[in-house]
Amino acid sequence: MRLSWSRIGATAILALFFAAGAGCTLVNKIRAKNELNDTARAYREGHFDEAEQHATRALSLEPDNKTAAIFIARVIHQQYKPGVDHPENIQKARDAIDAYKRILEKDPTNDEAYKAISVLYAAIKDDAKLREWILKRANDPNMSNEKRAEAYAILSGKDWDCSYKITELPDVKLTTNEGGKPHVVYQKPKDQKDFDNAQKCVARGLEEAETAIKLDPNNESAWSYKTNLLLEAAKLAEMDGKADMKAQYQKQADVAGKRAAALAEERRKKEEAADAAAASPTP
Repeated sequence: MRLSWSRIGATAILALFFAAGAGCTLVNKIRAKNELNDTARAYREGHFDEAEQHATRALSLEPDNKTAAIFIARVIHQQYKPGVDHPENIQKARDAIDAYKRILEKDPTNDEAYKAISVLYAAIKDDAKLREWILKRANDPNMSNEKRAEAYAILSGKDWDCSYKITELPDVKLTTNEGGKPHVVYQKPKDQKDFDNAQKCVARGLEEAETAIKLDPNNESAWSYKTNLLLEAAKLAEMDGKADMKAQYQKQADVAGKRAAALAEERRKKEEAADAAAASPTP
C-alpha cells in the first residue's frame, strides 16, 4: 500500500511533536531536581525564603512532584514562630496549613500533612478549626477504622481536658482533713455555666470514646480517655449530690482503666520484643 507524501509528512510532524514533548518533560524534570537540591541546601542553611522560592519553581516545572509540594509546606511551616501572636506570624501558620491541604488534595493519606495541620491549628489556638479538622477525618468513610478511631480518641481527649480544667479549679476541688488524713471533695463552680459546660464536654467525650472503641476495640488512647471521662462524670455527680451515680461512674472507670492498662502492657511487651529483635545479631 502506497502512502501519500502528505500522510507521511503529517506522521513525521506528529512524531516530532511527541519527541519534543518528551524531551521538554525530561528537561523540566532535571531542572526541577536541581531546584529541589537548591531547596534542600537553603533549608539546611536556614534561608527559608530562598528555599521556598526554589521549591515553588520546582513545582511549577513538575506539577506532580510530591517532594516539591511537601518542601513548600515544610519551609512555610518553619517560618512560623510558635507562641508569637503577631498577625503576620499567625498568617504564616495559615499559609502553611493551606500548603499542607494542597498536598492532601492529591494524597489524602499523607499523615505528615494531616498531623502538621492539627499541630498548627492547636498552636494558633484555633480550637474550632482544629475540632472541625479532626472531626472531618473521624467521619471520613474512606479512612481506615484505625485512623478514624484515632481521630475520635483525640476528640474525646480534648473534651476530657475541657471538663478537667473546670473540676480542678481551686474553688471547685477542695481538700479537707478527716481523721488526720487529707480528703478531696468537689463542689459546684460558682458559675452554673461552668458546671453545664463540663457536663456537656463529658457527655460528648464519652460518646466519642465509645465510637473510637467500636471502630478499634484495641485503641489504648480511647480506653484511657474513657476512664478519665468517667472519673470526670463521677466528680460532676458528686457536685450534684448524686452519690449513687458517682459510685456507678467510678465502677465503670475501674473496668475501663483495667482494659487500658492491659492494652498498655501488651504494647510494652511488643516494643520490648521488637527492641530485642533489633538488638540481636543477624546470622
